[in-house]
Amino acid sequence: MNEAVIGIDLGTQGARILAVSPGGQVLASVHQPLPPAARDLPPGWFEQAPEDWWRVTRSALRELAGKLPEGTRIAGICVDSTSGTVLPIDAAGNPLHPALMYNDQRSEGQVAVVQAAGSAHQKKLGYQFGSSYALPKILWFQQERPELFVRARRFLHAADWLAGCLTGDFRTSDTSNALKTGYDLIDLCWPAFIEQVLHIPIDLLPSVGLPGAQVGMICSTVAEETGLPAGIPVFAGATDGTAAQIASGAARPGEWNSTLGTTLVFKGIAKEMMLDPQGRVYFHRHPEGWWMPGGASNTGSEWMLKDHPGEDPAELDRRAAGLLPTRLVRYPLVKRGERFPFVHNEAEGFMLGEPTSRIERYAAGLEGLAFLERLAYETLAGMGLEVGESVFITGGGSHSPVWSQVRAAVLGKTLVQPAVTDTAFGAAVIAASGAWFGSISQAARGMVRIARTIRPDPAWQNVYAGRYAAFVRELYRRGYIEEKG
Repeated sequence: MNEAVIGIDLGTQGARILAVSPGGQVLASVHQPLPPAARDLPPGWFEQAPEDWWRVTRSALRELAGKLPEGTRIAGICVDSTSGTVLPIDAAGNPLHPALMYNDQRSEGQVAVVQAAGSAHQKKLGYQFGSSYALPKILWFQQERPELFVRARRFLHAADWLAGCLTGDFRTSDTSNALKTGYDLIDLCWPAFIEQVLHIPIDLLPSVGLPGAQVGMICSTVAEETGLPAGIPVFAGATDGTAAQIASGAARPGEWNSTLGTTLVFKGIAKEMMLDPQGRVYFHRHPEGWWMPGGASNTGSEWMLKDHPGEDPAELDRRAAGLLPTRLVRYPLVKRGERFPFVHNEAEGFMLGEPTSRIERYAAGLEGLAFLERLAYETLAGMGLEVGESVFITGGGSHSPVWSQVRAAVLGKTLVQPAVTDTAFGAAVIAASGAWFGSISQAARGMVRIARTIRPDPAWQNVYAGRYAAFVRELYRRGYIEEKG
């Protein structure tokens, strides 16, 4: 008999669901899109109807059940979704208002109040509340929709509510999602300032457990609607970013994942929290007592879209391969301002040397991103965080063999690319940790399959050592980074 766990990734565009075996084989997959978001909202407001989330997820689960090999036993289900998205519900779990999405900015006016009330908490945890966080959004409801606020029985994150739809129990969240509502990840409690200063009753917030802890079972009504058996365990999930990190294979202290998309995101595992005085690095709590540091650069592959709109990246790579290593030093930042590995609001991209062609400029962009990636890992190591000899790579940029070879040579590290990078796969790993493996690190070890490894070319390493030194000197010269005292 086949066994599988189900991972559900609820994104802004739709629901992606995978059924995965204990060995990491994807047995079935489904994607169903969400309807377009409401467009008649004030600037900076972004909402979605939670009812659409459930309708799409329910339909996708039914479709998935029909695709599974006959006799497949489902050992567990887990949900991930966007970080900072929040909605008020009544005692029966019914939404009282459309969900305020993670990127909804209507709570900008509440941010300063939350920051002042939670100043000690922010210092303790090493981050600052912003409008992308759930807590200022809840304060917005209190101040701007008081009649709705008094009717609310609980405020939940997107993944919490969807898990509640599966189980019929709308009382729980997880440490990953609760971070942006102000949950204390060190003492594992809701901090007192939320109720005492902001006057948000703590009983309006969910109880919080660790990702992978069982929160309920598929109820009979849902079983009838989806075709899945009643009684399947449902496990606490995580944010989409945390699930994506788990899917990458970076599972134990010292292991890191670089996700190269429009921006470059770094996520790792650390034995201890090392607070960053500059606020560049934040920490999630790992279910096994470790920490999950992360940071995000404003630099990524956006320069490719700007410089080469509509062009085939594979063809650009083919033409650029013969020009590597170049004699150029490029920092391919498109917009003004950088946030990691250094913070400088006026930082701008630059080029040292004159490219002889568009393709050489392209090749220098590949190198420049790798220079910034190396600086990021050196910065993390300088904070006292362990950085191992391998880096797990995901994101669209990881599919370029040429770019990956450049990155390996600049970093001086082996790059490891997992076979399946769907965020829903990470949710499935979390479910498997509760159903089969006993821990997320063991589940990742057992389920994440490696598609390829890229080792650094020693000849390229020697050349890039000098180019990287020139890159760092130029950052110092421009005042983007400061000399160490």
